[in-house]
Amino acid sequence: MSTVIDAGLRPDLQPLVVDLPTGTLRLDIDACDGSMPDLLGFATRANPRRAFLFLSKVLGKHYPAQPTAMEAVHRTLARGVPESSGPVVFVGMAETATGLGQGVFEAWMEAHPGSAALYLQTTRYRIDAAQCLSFEESHSHAPRVFLHLPQDDAARATVRAARRVVLIDDELSTGNTFVNLAAVLRSVMPELASVHLATISDFMGEARRCDVARRMEIDCSVDSLLRGFWHFEPNGNMTMAAAPAQCADGREVRLEDAGYGRLGRTAALALPAALATRLAQEPVEGSTLVLGTGEFMHAAFVLGRALERCGVDVRVQATTRSPILRWGAVSHVLSVPDPYGEGVPNYLYNVRPGQYARVLVCHESAPNERLRQLAITLDARLIHFKANDHAEEISVR
Repeated sequence: MSTVIDAGLRPDLQPLVVDLPTGTLRLDIDACDGSMPDLLGFATRANPRRAFLFLSKVLGKHYPAQPTAMEAVHRTLARGVPESSGPVVFVGMAETATGLGQGVFEAWMEAHPGSAALYLQTTRYRIDAAQCLSFEESHSHAPRVFLHLPQDDAARATVRAARRVVLIDDELSTGNTFVNLAAVLRSVMPELASVHLATISDFMGEARRCDVARRMEIDCSVDSLLRGFWHFEPNGNMTMAAAPAQCADGREVRLEDAGYGRLGRTAALALPAALATRLAQEPVEGSTLVLGTGEFMHAAFVLGRALERCGVDVRVQATTRSPILRWGAVSHVLSVPDPYGEGVPNYLYNVRPGQYARVLVCHESAPNERLRQLAITLDARLIHFKANDHAEEISVR
């Protein structure tokens, strides 16, 4: 923790009991860096594996977030990464934390110029001709996850020589996914000496935290903005299950890597020089939403941050395959097309058509009818990020 505050001194850190439609969530809050209501809300899911959700308000995924608030989180978690004597590999967890992971990596690189480091993201998709590691996220609605290794010789050498790996997610509740991933990573990182877990919310509790450290079989540290322990009692009201959120094994969508993290990045994402300037100069009577698509989140943050620095009132969010019900921190649910063509349901939360004066949809997928339909529904514009420092606006109609 970067700041530890005695829970007994703050009303917002008292034990919480949250009555959800699917059961009762009980939380003991140990420490918080900032205001808990500003960091976190609660939601309920159509998922019998995990019928509740810790919903981050500073992630830019399910809830509209200001770029400045997101960047503050990136910098705080980057400061919590322990010093390392060798290369550091950062891994952002798909799909919810791919943007968070890349933001933490870039903040750390800014504070450690010239250091040997690499960013990778896990994914639900496959990259042809790339070596692929797979592992399970057992409580997820889409449990099968892949991590592709870089094809570039220098990046592969960084992976082999890595002394520390930083695993980044928006929340920790059991730590099982990180244990599974760390075991896979040790097979390709023979020099690995330590694992650092960075997260917005750590609800493992002390006993689980110690158990995760033991199961890692390697030195393990944890840093978070919010720390506590959860217990959930289902009430039997989970009478529905979400539609399948992942293709059958062997039928995964295959993508061409455009350089945004699935095969590794060693530098910060750059925008086309004139893009933010042009968009910031447009007259807009109201606020702007910069919307990422699925795992493609970080470009939306980078564009939103650039617009905010130009004085634009902007929020950042992303579409998702995560099935969440309308309750609590989710005030509106919009079904949207799957931009990758996997054929699984996708959603956008807390955004109503017409709510924003301008919507900019950032996507890595080639322009297609699904993206056009999303843009028409939101009266939005499509911005296709084709490669680093190369993006173009796509005509919708």
